Amino acid sequence: MSLEAIEKVTEVEKKAAERKAEAAAAAKKTVAEAEAAGRAMLQKAHAEAEAQGKELLHQAEDEAKKRSDQILRQAAQDGEALCHEAEAKLEEAAEFIVGKVVNG
Repeated sequence: MSLEAIEKVTEVEKKAAERKAEAAAAAKKTVAEAEAAGRAMLQKAHAEAEAQGKELLHQAEDEAKKRSDQILRQAAQDGEALCHEAEAKLEEAAEFIVGKVVNG
């Protein structure tokens, strides 16, 4: 093989090694970028899920408060109605008791 042919082969091999190194570096960079993007997406999804969970909890607490207030209002109304009913029957009950005591 002539010196010129050897030099050409050496040059081609050198360029091939450079391209291979460049391709490996590019692949490594692409993998690193993909991993970083994946971590960012995961972190974003985690933050969104946490925010959604907090919002759902807040909504549930609001609903529970509304329902609790409604139950308390109804209980107060029912209690007041029972008191009025008892007051209305108090005189009747007193007359009944006096009648039993007097008439024996």
